[in-house]
Amino acid sequence: MIPIGDDNRGRRSFPIVNLSLIVINVLVFLFEVSLPPQQLERLIFAYGAIPAEIINGVDLPPATSIPISLTILTSMFLHGGWAHILGNMLFLWIFGDNVEDSMGHLKYLIFYLLGGVGAALAQVFIDTTSTVPMVGASGAISAVMAAYLVMFPNGLVQVLIILGIFPLVYMVPAVLMIGIWILLQFLNGLASFSVPTEATSGVAYFAHIGGFVTGFILVWFFRDRRAVERQRAARRGYHAFDRR
Repeated sequence: MIPIGDDNRGRRSFPIVNLSLIVINVLVFLFEVSLPPQQLERLIFAYGAIPAEIINGVDLPPATSIPISLTILTSMFLHGGWAHILGNMLFLWIFGDNVEDSMGHLKYLIFYLLGGVGAALAQVFIDTTSTVPMVGASGAISAVMAAYLVMFPNGLVQVLIILGIFPLVYMVPAVLMIGIWILLQFLNGLASFSVPTEATSGVAYFAHIGGFVTGFILVWFFRDRRAVERQRAARRGYHAFDRR
């Protein structure tokens, strides 16, 4: 179930912060792929969030020019491959604009960054001895999805479902699409405690869970109730008209 769009009725503001985040992530990734393999590896290990470094306060080689704690932020703008960046930016493009409109630009930026911090810390405390760098915007985007779910549970998300060779497109409620997604994160996270498999290795599922929980809590403090109700009312009116 791959989201490819959603109902944007009621959104008034231009999502400048969300688009800027997407552009920054893409530019950083293009810089990554321009590097020779050894330099890219040094970049990832220097600016990715490494649990053992953060827990012990010790900078493992290669040394970075910033405080270790700041790697929690820098890691949010690094990605591990084309599928990683494209998948993350697709989710951010679909869900972030409505959340930004419902919070305001500055509050949305702060919310996004705090979601990423909460995600990284969750993974750090789950795997305190790991020396594998965490990279990606997935945790922050998980927080955005949690906010979307809280504010627009009945909002319609357009999803692509591929059955064999047949692509099907459906509109489904956000509570179903995001609910299935977070359930899979919990199940895969629990499975990662057992014998690692191709499906569970290499993915920081507890960062996804941590970001989601962080977003689910913070949305109540960051949302603008009038903006939320404006979007809800616009969608209710449109869907009621559709049924007549």
